[in-house]
Amino acid sequence: MGLIAVDSSVWIDLMTGRITTQTSAIKALLDADHRLAIADLVLTEVLQGARHDRSFDEGLRFFADFVPLTVVDREVAIEAARHYRLLRDRGITVRKTIDTLIATRCILDRIALLYSDRDFDPFVQHLGLRSAMDLPGVT
Repeated sequence: MGLIAVDSSVWIDLMTGRITTQTSAIKALLDADHRLAIADLVLTEVLQGARHDRSFDEGLRFFADFVPLTVVDREVAIEAARHYRLLRDRGITVRKTIDTLIATRCILDRIALLYSDRDFDPFVQHLGLRSAMDLPGVT
């Protein structure tokens, strides 16, 4: 199945106890000891939501076992801008630059992304992002 990156939208839903298709999928992937990536920007988004030092430290320990994924370098920055412009030309405006960067890293490295944030849908529909929900055995 390959490496799967997980967006902060799924991690936050999981940590707050929301039951969604994506949180069920992440639980199954964790139970199966599947190789999951934690992108640096996703780690930042999740950890900045920690309300106490203790939960921050617990998050650090939890995510330490995942494959680290550096999102931004020069190539990603340029391609993300290109992707943003291509989508904008189709009448689609992505709301967050971070989502464009994460999607672009996953597209370039052919890493499937598990997400619940609808801002990633145009990247799947128009730019070749692989949704982890479309992989066999994930749902």
